Amino acid sequence: MADLLVGRITKAHGLRGDVVVDLLSSEESRLATGAVLHSARGDLVVASSRPHQGKWIVVFDGVNSREDADALRGVELTGEPIDDPEAIWVHELIGVRVREADGTERGTITAVFPNPADDLLELDGAALVPVTFIVGFEGDGDDRRLVVDPPDGLFDL
Repeated sequence: MADLLVGRITKAHGLRGDVVVDLLSSEESRLATGAVLHSARGDLVVASSRPHQGKWIVVFDGVNSREDADALRGVELTGEPIDDPEAIWVHELIGVRVREADGTERGTITAVFPNPADDLLELDGAALVPVTFIVGFEGDGDDRRLVVDPPDGLFDL
């Protein structure tokens, strides 16, 4: 399976090579000391990290100056999927059919957009559904369905 997008380096922080990372994964272990993240510029090994104003300050091995850190601005960080049979992963949602708890079919997920409040599921009919309304996941293989319980009027917009 391909690596998953787990974060993005947004900018340098300070003069010693620290960078600000927008972590897109709920797994903070992605930024644990020794973790290896992949990028178009090669593998990056986390030397240290700490939360900072909703993002993370990260030091990578070999990134020792402001110039090194500036060169990483905008770099996307990927990692291998984590094996957790109880979790619903974003990469598994694309192509899944969505239905309401009352059985009303709403379409198929075509994309998932990060959003500060909750990620948004985009359906093939262009509707956007916040993930907070997910109440279940049924089936397997080609017969997978995501069950949502949205507030009245969400699909009327």
